[in-house]
Amino acid sequence: MRLRVRVSMTMILLLIASFVAAPPARAAAAGDVVTAQPTTVYLLPGKLLEVPVNAWHLLYRSTSATGSLNAVSGTLLVPKASYPLGKRPIIGYAVGTHGLGDQCAPSASMSRGGEAELALVSLFLLKGFAVAITDYEGLGTPGVHTYMAGISQGHAVLDSIRAATRVSGSGLSTGGPVAVMGYSQGGASAAWAAQLQPSYASELRLKGVAAGGVPADLHAVADHLDGDANFGLAAAAGVGFDAAYPELDLEADLNDRGRSLLADAADDCVGDLDKLAGLRFSDLSPVDLMNQPKWLARLAENRLGAIAPRVPMFIYHAQGDEIIPQAISATLRSEYCRAGVNLRWTSLPAPNHVTGAIEGGPLAIEWLALRILGLPAFGNC
Repeated sequence: MRLRVRVSMTMILLLIASFVAAPPARAAAAGDVVTAQPTTVYLLPGKLLEVPVNAWHLLYRSTSATGSLNAVSGTLLVPKASYPLGKRPIIGYAVGTHGLGDQCAPSASMSRGGEAELALVSLFLLKGFAVAITDYEGLGTPGVHTYMAGISQGHAVLDSIRAATRVSGSGLSTGGPVAVMGYSQGGASAAWAAQLQPSYASELRLKGVAAGGVPADLHAVADHLDGDANFGLAAAAGVGFDAAYPELDLEADLNDRGRSLLADAADDCVGDLDKLAGLRFSDLSPVDLMNQPKWLARLAENRLGAIAPRVPMFIYHAQGDEIIPQAISATLRSEYCRAGVNLRWTSLPAPNHVTGAIEGGPLAIEWLALRILGLPAFGNC
């Protein structure tokens, strides 16, 4: 007895579909948003920002100094008022040194009203600009903060801007004007963002970069801080580089005192690094750490000046900077000028590093605002 089976066209199509693999999901990419959680930002404890904003705590994809995809946290601030001049501009704001511990991250300090740099960020918000503030790799996320590893920091800044355009409900979109600003650690990060943008994030409409107090040559900075009251910053940079480049194997080259001191500093905020004041690298290691070939190679790789930014630059530095001598920024200025960068240089009368940020910050913000609005930049090389 033969059985007749009636097969409908629908059954045939379902059968065929079952053998056709679904298209693969898109691989994770730098700038992708992992999570975006609404948050509250305080200018001072219990005091909200003067400008009403929508704020998100972000976790987004970026790229390490050695090219691996990682996850970085940060904060996105978008004024609630509409922006009348087209697509809302986005500022990638790179903060200065906060420390090595996760509790030091800018996103953490903003949530409790302890972030001093919000005074400058607020000037951008008053202009209607959105601001993306990265925590940098390893600060506020698992792992050790790759403090002063410029390539990692530049990536984190650029990807914070990318991520900002991908936050649902932010009202931000791709193709709008963007700019970058930072001072000290942030100055290096901003300059690295400028150097890396053409090859790493060419889709961003970067209009200008302002970088202040730039530690362009970390070997020169380390030499200056060796035995200085601010030696803790140089030691922290050693920890950060070791995190970024595992082959440096810093712990193996330290003596017992060095291992104890740097282990203790690994979760410190910037003010706690004073405990290392006056020390030298020779107090921490029996070898000449910074002049080993492995360190020289990575320090040279992270020295600013070898790549000419393609956007206008504003570089400012305090004459009395006791942490990063002005001569280091002046050398960067000369190198950029020789390479044809449209650069505006400002030497500030400020007597120290901190007042350089206070004096130069508003000047940098106004200079960037003019670039955002499309006015031409005039250098003084």
